[in-house]
Amino acid sequence: MIIIRLDRMLADRKMQLKELSEAVDISVVNLSNLNRGKVKAIRFTTLNAICKALDCQPGDILEYVEDEEV
Repeated sequence: MIIIRLDRMLADRKMQLKELSEAVDISVVNLSNLNRGKVKAIRFTTLNAICKALDCQPGDILEYVEDEEV
């Protein structure tokens, strides 16, 4: 499972979701959905823009954890 750590990066950069939205030209709603893990995919161009705006690597935002077996 992939976990989105966008909220952590925003906090580290002392940036609000609205500021990031303006910097990467993506709606706050779409970024909020991404932040809450409510999306199935992310475009590389979007990931690139977010990493550029936050001065980070994709691995700072995305984290893999093994799925729990039920």
